[in-house]
Amino acid sequence: MDLEKPPPGGQERQPDRRPEAEGCLTAAIRIPVRIVALVLVVPVRLVWDALVVGGRVLRDTVLRPFGRALTWLGRALFVWPVVGLWRYVLVPVARGAAWLGNVLLVVPAVWLYRWVLTPVGHAFLWVGRGVGAVCAAVARGVCVACVRLGRYLVVVPATWLYTWVLAPVGRAIAWCGRGLARCLGMVVTGVGTALYWTVRVLLVLPALALWRWVLAPLGRGLAVVGREVGAALGHAWRIAGHVSLAVGRFLATLFRLLVTDPVRWVYRTLLTPVGHVLRDAVWRPVAEASRAVGRTVRRALAEVRGSVRRARADVRRALFGEPAKKPAVARGEPSAAGARTLGSSTTALTKD
Repeated sequence: MDLEKPPPGGQERQPDRRPEAEGCLTAAIRIPVRIVALVLVVPVRLVWDALVVGGRVLRDTVLRPFGRALTWLGRALFVWPVVGLWRYVLVPVARGAAWLGNVLLVVPAVWLYRWVLTPVGHAFLWVGRGVGAVCAAVARGVCVACVRLGRYLVVVPATWLYTWVLAPVGRAIAWCGRGLARCLGMVVTGVGTALYWTVRVLLVLPALALWRWVLAPLGRGLAVVGREVGAALGHAWRIAGHVSLAVGRFLATLFRLLVTDPVRWVYRTLLTPVGHVLRDAVWRPVAEASRAVGRTVRRALAEVRGSVRRARADVRRALFGEPAKKPAVARGEPSAAGARTLGSSTTALTKD
């Protein structure tokens, strides 16, 4: 049976390798490994898909609202108090401390540097320059004398010693060293050649034979087994995905047939008509009656408040008399009788 899935997107499949090119080991391993992998992977894939669906439901219904609540609580308990402390306490205190430090430290330090330390430093610099010039002149004379003495007492004898003693001795030692190096080189070359052939015969050739005739074939066989096991697991995982999808659709259809459709039918055929009847026969009349009672009660309360207000005004007038009227204040505007309008008979256009 063919367990391979056609590639998505309509891409052309690569031509399969010929069975005779794969070898008998590949053909003997492929089918049993794929069957065992399919049997082992299908339950794992079903459990994995169930866990994924449950995790998504848990994330959307529990974790996300809980995270939002924790975020708001964290802001309320930590962020907002810290922001308020920074904005209304630390920043004003820091500004006050900066101003106080500027007044108590920076301004006196600048004044001390400008009017005390700078003149004193200029005076020390001038004195140091004079002393340095005198010391430089003395040191220059001493250095000239030391150079001349050193030339005649050290350099000339050292040059004669190097030319007539050390150079001939060094040439003789170099010639002897070159001869000794040639001898040592010949000895080392012979020893190295012997060690090379010894290591080659005793280690390299056996290791090469072991690699070529034992490890390489064994590695090729293990690579074939590993490749087939990996391919079988991949095919089994894809087939398990199709099985899991079919099982999920079957469970969804079964839940819809056993739960969703009966609940929908009960809601549409029973609860909706009963609700309409209750709404038209009970709730609407009760609501109209309650609204009428409310309007009547509000009118009665308004009348009672008006009666109480008028009785209180009558008692106030009986006890304290009529309140004094405020005198009219002239606003500097002509009254309605004195204003000139087009409709008045006192205007120049309508005067007889």
